[in-house]
Amino acid sequence: MNEIYQAIEQLDLGPWVRDMLFAAAALAAAAVVFTVGLTIAGILVWVERRVAGRVQSRIGPNRVGPFGFLQWLADGLKLIMKEDLVPECADKPLYRIAPYVVMIGVFGAFAAVPFGQALIAADLNVGILYIMAITSLSAVGILMSGWASNNKWSLLGGIRSAAQIVSYEVPVGLGVLSVVLLAGTLQFNGTSEAPGIVAQQGGWPWQWYVFHNPFGLVAFVVYFTAALAEGNRTPFDLPEAESELVAGFNTEYSGMRFAGFFLAEFANVFLMSAVATALFFGGWQIPGVPAEAVRDSAGLQLLGLVVFIAKAGFGCFLVVWIRWTYPRLRIDQLMGVCYRYLVPMGFVALFGNALYLLLVPAGSTLDTAIHLVTFAAVAMGVVWFFWRVTFHIRHVGDKPDFDLLARGRVGPFDPNAQHRAWGAHRRRLARGN
Repeated sequence: MNEIYQAIEQLDLGPWVRDMLFAAAALAAAAVVFTVGLTIAGILVWVERRVAGRVQSRIGPNRVGPFGFLQWLADGLKLIMKEDLVPECADKPLYRIAPYVVMIGVFGAFAAVPFGQALIAADLNVGILYIMAITSLSAVGILMSGWASNNKWSLLGGIRSAAQIVSYEVPVGLGVLSVVLLAGTLQFNGTSEAPGIVAQQGGWPWQWYVFHNPFGLVAFVVYFTAALAEGNRTPFDLPEAESELVAGFNTEYSGMRFAGFFLAEFANVFLMSAVATALFFGGWQIPGVPAEAVRDSAGLQLLGLVVFIAKAGFGCFLVVWIRWTYPRLRIDQLMGVCYRYLVPMGFVALFGNALYLLLVPAGSTLDTAIHLVTFAAVAMGVVWFFWRVTFHIRHVGDKPDFDLLARGRVGPFDPNAQHRAWGAHRRRLARGN
């Protein structure tokens, strides 16, 4: 966008013509950012439903398009055709505006996401601060929806969401501050003279800030956990807990206004993963390729985009995996996690990184050794974890618990399996007596 504005400034046109061109360029950029955000959110809906199907030993969407990929488009058409109902006693202006406030808070942040060396709508000198500020609008929109719906469940969900987002802004900020301290800038890409957060990292894993030192890893854990809570994702989805609040703040919504909340939630999943990728995992940096070479090659720019999407996509998969693995916390446990654990860990990470910068010279042999040791330790832990997961899949797989009681290999879709298993178990108990 900066290049476009500079090109418009150089045109020999009247001031009012330049102003119109500026406005047209801004509207076009906003339309592109909004379209990209909507597309990503829709695809993530399909991804979550497929992963949920796999976790629950079923197929998931598989009718519309190959592997059910176009299911998100079919869902969008369905919601467009649904009637938009407004409760009779609702505060109608606030009720109608609330979904758009939430969407602005999420989709507006995509303008500062560094998809590539040049693939960023606005490389602001306060990029990460802008993202943290504009995403806070979501709390305002959710609180508006809860108040305006004139529904006790919606009001409770809105109040919960406001308290949750305000509380978890603190650990998110502490995690981000650790990276800002290491990079010395708030800008993501920067220039060749003043590189930003992404440009200062490298393509190899041990050059990422998450492995810069052990405190960088702590900062990532704090940021990721707190970002899950800010996005109302399980196990922190108390503002829309269906077992307690029907559907929380969006109980009274239908049609496209309901879809607005839905799309904003999934767009926020990608946003938090993309920001984590840029801050901690090298962003668009390609292993073995310097940032200067990426800047001068369109092919490497596209490859950097693929690398960025792959890293952020893995983060989204991790969010979905957590969603279908952990149970929901209670409200007291939710606030306890924030103030008892994440905030102290955030301060430990912040002051630990500050001491590291003071005591360990940048680029020294000790600095490089700490990078490599941190990366090796985390890599060994990840390999062990996935080995344990594959071990249990091989030895248990989709077999239900009653299959283990029967000590036999009974298929998961056999309707008589449980009856036979418990019958065999009772016969063994009778023989034992």
